[in-house]
Amino acid sequence: MPVRIRLARFGRKNLPFYRIFVADSRSPRDGKHLEVVGNYDPIPGKDGNKHVALAVPRIKYWLSVGAQPSETVARLLGQAGVIPMPPQRQSEQKGPKKDQKQKR
Repeated sequence: MPVRIRLARFGRKNLPFYRIFVADSRSPRDGKHLEVVGNYDPIPGKDGNKHVALAVPRIKYWLSVGAQPSETVARLLGQAGVIPMPPQRQSEQKGPKKDQKQKR
C-alpha cells in the first residue's frame, strides 16, 4: 500500500482551506485517510502571512516508514524545515517561443 502525505480541500468557493493528511495513494482527494497531520490556509490573514500548522513528530514518523509527500506538501515541509527544500522545477513556457516565427 503506497502511502502519500497530501492535501484535502475544505472551505467554500473562493475561500479554500486544506488539511494535510496521510492516505493511501489510490484513495480520492477528499476520501478515506489514515491520519490528519496538519492544516494549511493559503489565504493571507490580516498579518499578511499564510498559516500552516504541522504535527512534526507524526510527519517525521510517516516519512520514516516510507510515506511520500506530494509536491505541494514537500514544498510546505521544506519551508518549515522538516525536510530539505525540494529542487525548484522549471516551468515550461506555454505558447510559441520568442525566437521562433509562427508558421502561417
